[in-house]
Amino acid sequence: MNTSKAATGIAGLDDILVGGLSRSHVFLLEGEPGTGKTTVALQFLLAGAQAGERSLYITLSETDKELRDGALSHGWTFDESIDIFELTPPESLLDPEHQQSLLYSSDLELGEATRQIFDAVERVRPTRVVIDSLSEIRLLAQSSLRYRRQILAIKHYFARYDATVLLLDDLTTESLDKTVHSVAHGVIRLEELNPNYGAERRRLRVVKYRGQKYRGGWHDFTILADGIHVFPRLVAAEHRNRNDSQQLSSSIQELDDLLGGGIDSGSSTLILGPAGTGKSLISLIFAAAAVTRGERVGLFIFDEELGLLHSRMRKIGIDLQALKATGNLLIEQVDAAELSPGEFSHRVRHYVDKKQIKTVVIDSLNGYQAAMPEENALVLHMHELLLYLNRQGASTFMTVAQHGLVGDMRAPVDITYLADTVILLRYFEALGKVRRAISIIKKRTGTHESTIREYRINSTGLKIGAPLHDFQGVLRGVPHYFGESMPLLQDEDT
Repeated sequence: MNTSKAATGIAGLDDILVGGLSRSHVFLLEGEPGTGKTTVALQFLLAGAQAGERSLYITLSETDKELRDGALSHGWTFDESIDIFELTPPESLLDPEHQQSLLYSSDLELGEATRQIFDAVERVRPTRVVIDSLSEIRLLAQSSLRYRRQILAIKHYFARYDATVLLLDDLTTESLDKTVHSVAHGVIRLEELNPNYGAERRRLRVVKYRGQKYRGGWHDFTILADGIHVFPRLVAAEHRNRNDSQQLSSSIQELDDLLGGGIDSGSSTLILGPAGTGKSLISLIFAAAAVTRGERVGLFIFDEELGLLHSRMRKIGIDLQALKATGNLLIEQVDAAELSPGEFSHRVRHYVDKKQIKTVVIDSLNGYQAAMPEENALVLHMHELLLYLNRQGASTFMTVAQHGLVGDMRAPVDITYLADTVILLRYFEALGKVRRAISIIKKRTGTHESTIREYRINSTGLKIGAPLHDFQGVLRGVPHYFGESMPLLQDEDT
């Protein structure tokens, strides 16, 4: 007997299953209608065809034409190695004079359905089989005892042929019935979530896999024109790479002084402040400095349209188009309403693994949170993502917009304890003007200035002034001055 794995043809799912489905066993793929079971099954059979295997799709719920049309919508066609057997009731059962039909079951009809299935297998001799769906067999069986016996009979029958069998269950009848769970060698569950706003979200979980270690938990997946794409949950502990840390300059001396010399590579930096304080600008200053050093940078922009971002940054001295032209700056617009958190982590990992990105900018976590309203889940996702990036030697810059403008500030999610460095931006009032202040409130990887400095954003970019030693209450927004001369920045463009 061949004990190797039967690949599903879905890279992410094979990763979760550590290679695929164990051959010569029966597996259950369950999920409500619309979750993607048929698409998974078709990719499973197509992967078999590519490997030169014979496959059989036994359908009790869809017609041959419906299956072929569904496959064609993904650009797939079946060759002679894939047989579709459409199990239909005998013509006599469709006669209106007869009271029974395939849906009004009897011992005769259940036995006839099973016989037709076995006859098709004898004719085709497949190594991969899909039976769609168990709901029809459950209706034919009528009782749990007969249903269990029927599933056991199917399991033992296919064991003689060394066939790998995928049973589909749409959970439309007695969804709490776990009969097949105990019989099947493995169980995969698909779910569709419908948020209050945005596209539907799909996820899957391996409920059971006998004698096999697999990646547990929920994993996001999508159905696209070319089929199913599964995004395995990121587990940072599986990635042990660690690069020697080095100090990276922002290219602005005063900002480097605040940071005790700069940012350490392989660390995470959180830029925190109310709207309009320049969080995106500071993150892009570090990104531009990295491109200048010849490093590759990935920007993931949640909150701003890219054309507006290019225009706004150009006015303050950062030409993103020119930086992109070097080939070292990659910018991706992220739609939080359409993208699941798992897919986002997968994209970031792809950039780092395949494109050797060494600086990652996420602007902002407010947009990322919109993709995942549950705060606890966001913190866990960010913990795994930041730890992974740290171990790959990539520097991460994240922005979070706080609620409010001055005084008591609130962040939609608190991840300050996850970040290695926290840069705090504030508005304050002085001499009848609204001004901005910057301070470093945390740096795990070394010492930093404990001072507060004023900064200004103008056509030349970011300018940071001397420490505000003689002020108290800057972070509250309305400071008191105790010195003799005002150390504030003067307007240069007025």
